[in-house]
Amino acid sequence: MIQRRSFMTGAGALAAAMTLPMSRVMAAAADVLTPVRLPPPISQAERLGRIAKARQLMQQNGIGSIIVESGSSLDYLTGVQWHRSERLTAAVIPAQGDPIIVTPFFERPSVAETLAIPAEIRTWNEDEEPLKLVADFLRERGVAAAPVGFEETDRYFIFDRLGQQLAGLKAVSANPVVRALRLIKSPAELALMQTANDITIRAMRHAGENAKLGMTPADFGAAIDAATATLGGSPEFSLVLIDEASALPHGSKKPQIVRRGSTILFDCGCTVHGYQSDISRTFVFGAPPTPEQRKVWNQVHEGQQIAIRAAKVGVPAGAVDDAVRAAYESWGYGPGYKLPGLSHRTGHGIGMDGHEPVYLVHGETTPFAPGMCFSDEPGIYIPGKFGVRLEDCWTMTEAGPKFFTEPPPSIDRPFD
Repeated sequence: MIQRRSFMTGAGALAAAMTLPMSRVMAAAADVLTPVRLPPPISQAERLGRIAKARQLMQQNGIGSIIVESGSSLDYLTGVQWHRSERLTAAVIPAQGDPIIVTPFFERPSVAETLAIPAEIRTWNEDEEPLKLVADFLRERGVAAAPVGFEETDRYFIFDRLGQQLAGLKAVSANPVVRALRLIKSPAELALMQTANDITIRAMRHAGENAKLGMTPADFGAAIDAATATLGGSPEFSLVLIDEASALPHGSKKPQIVRRGSTILFDCGCTVHGYQSDISRTFVFGAPPTPEQRKVWNQVHEGQQIAIRAAKVGVPAGAVDDAVRAAYESWGYGPGYKLPGLSHRTGHGIGMDGHEPVYLVHGETTPFAPGMCFSDEPGIYIPGKFGVRLEDCWTMTEAGPKFFTEPPPSIDRPFD
């Protein structure tokens, strides 16, 4: 059995390296952490299955084609990993036949490096209109008069300039295709998300157990990122909030420093082959928690359990938020989103994006179905004092919700 060090100790190789260059911080993490064995990335066969399902959904919804520009959905469908800029790179997927990738001529070799499905790459030069390539392709496939689905994050200029190339453009949402596909995770996706969560909780535990007086959010962030990279994940974000700043869900730029009795909130995530984690832990450093810190921590812990008990196959996602908020109001918080209390939704969808539909928020009517994935993070924030957030992600199964990481048992064991 491995014996863990107390998270309130001020010793350890990593803590001693906090003021050193990042290379030394990385070396300190490498001294005590062993890389995780990563699952394989999404296969070509799975992506081809996604394209086939996309075609089926387009036909069912009367959509002739969809346009997906650079971003997570482009990666999801084609494997192409590319940044957004004023120059269009996008996939055009027809309801029948293979898709094409439209990209600048000089970017073709780079874009081709990650293309994971059979697709012609059509290029445009700097003095040419890329949306003409799209319009020409739709005419070739005989779907120029059919509705064109736009992925929900596509920018307006794509719609606007395609309309200049296609008279009578019928634009519709591609959500019945792209969102429907991405909402339900496959076993391969779930394996990648599980590994990302395993890496994040280990990195957070490592940094928390090596906390010491005088550390700043930047110190913790460097430690968590170094541990994440050592374990095999790609650091995505490491939000660290101390004392009054922990009552601000997404942080403060004011100076923060660890003192005895400080409330410290970690909110961290990493990526493994494109799939993300998102975990939060709150603990008290160097002194026993005050009665108020313990009380609020325990209430948030119960809030997490209320949320997970409310989540059942077929139940509207908004019911989870309603259940948590009702309990919080009965304890004197709120009402609604007012402070002290829970000023944000109870959770969000997660997958290739850290935040993606659907959301655990009042009024959301989408029913839970197996394969959906969410965060469970009903924090409590007391302005001017401190906040507590515990966050673990979970997936819905036929038998009910299953956590990727188990919520900690108590404020005295915040990383167990």
